[in-house]
Amino acid sequence: MQVVAVDIGGTHARFAIAEVEGGRVISLGDVSTQKTAEHASLQTAWQAFAAERGGTLPPAAALSIASPITGDVIRLTNNPWVIRPSLIPERLGAPTWTIINDFGAVGHAVAQLPQDQFVHLCGPDRELPAQGVTTVCGPGTGLGVAQVFKTDGAYHILPTEGGHIDFAPHDAIEDAFVRRLRKVFTRVSAERIVAGPGIVAIYETLANMEGRAVHEREDKEIWAEALEGTDSIALAALDRFCLALGSVAGDLALAHGAKGVVIAGGLGLRIKDKLLRSGFDQRFVAKGRFQSMMAAIPVKLITHPQPGLFGAAAAFAQEHAR
Repeated sequence: MQVVAVDIGGTHARFAIAEVEGGRVISLGDVSTQKTAEHASLQTAWQAFAAERGGTLPPAAALSIASPITGDVIRLTNNPWVIRPSLIPERLGAPTWTIINDFGAVGHAVAQLPQDQFVHLCGPDRELPAQGVTTVCGPGTGLGVAQVFKTDGAYHILPTEGGHIDFAPHDAIEDAFVRRLRKVFTRVSAERIVAGPGIVAIYETLANMEGRAVHEREDKEIWAEALEGTDSIALAALDRFCLALGSVAGDLALAHGAKGVVIAGGLGLRIKDKLLRSGFDQRFVAKGRFQSMMAAIPVKLITHPQPGLFGAAAAFAQEHAR
C-alpha cells in the first residue's frame, strides 16, 4: 500500500511516498521539501506536492507534526498553519490517515530501521535491545524525547515532553549557564541549553568568563563557526554543549529505566564526529552509584536522513495493520 508521508516542522514540510505492508515500511521515495512560509496551509502544500507528481496522490496520509497532538485544533509553535485532524479526509482526499507527534515518529523509525542506520557512540558496542525501553532524544530547535518499549516481538511508542525537565548543572561552568538563563526564564529546562538555540547562552557565558565583549548573535552563526573551528569560544561552546547533552541523555535513560539510548535530530547528526570525542560518554555514565549500570547501556546515533518521514510512515503502517 502506498501512503503520503509528511514531516511538518516550523520552517519546512517534507513529503514522500512510502510503501507499507504488514505493519512495516518497505520503502521511502524521493523527498520533496516545501517551505511552510510559502504556503497558506497544509492543504496547499499537499497540492503543490501533488502537482510535482502529476496531480494525484495516494488516498492515505501519515503526518508527523512538531507539536503535541491534542484535540481537533493543532497549532504549531513556529508555523502559522492550523491542522484539524477531522478535516484530513475532506481537505487532503485521504480517508485513511495517521497523525503523530514528530518525536513519536522518530521513535517509530528507531523501532523499524535496520541496525546499519545507527552508529555507535558509547557503552557496549551491541545492537539496541530487543526487550525493554530505548530512550530517544534529539536536539534541534527544541529537545525531543520519546520512549520505544519493545516486548514479545512488538513495540510501543511513548512520546513525551522530557526535554522540559529541569537542567541539572554538573559543574561551576554549567552553574553559570543556569544563572545567566534564570535572568530571562524563571525555570531553566534542559531544552534551554541542550537544543540548537541553547548554544547562544553557552557562548555568551563563556565569552563573559573570558572578559570578552558579548554581542548579540544568532545561534546559526555560532553553530557555523563552531563546526568550522573558526572561533575558539564557539568551539568551546560546542564542547560544552556535547557534555551537557551527555548528562541530559544519561538523566533520561536513568529515569526511563532504559536498556538502550538513541540520539536523533538533525543537529545530532551534524555533530556526530564531535560527540565521539567530546567527553559525551563520560558525562552519560556520571550518575554516582549507578555509574556501572549506565556504562552497560549501548548509546547510538541514528543516521537515516529522514527519520521523521520514515517514522510517520511506520506509525501509519502499525496503526492500519491492526
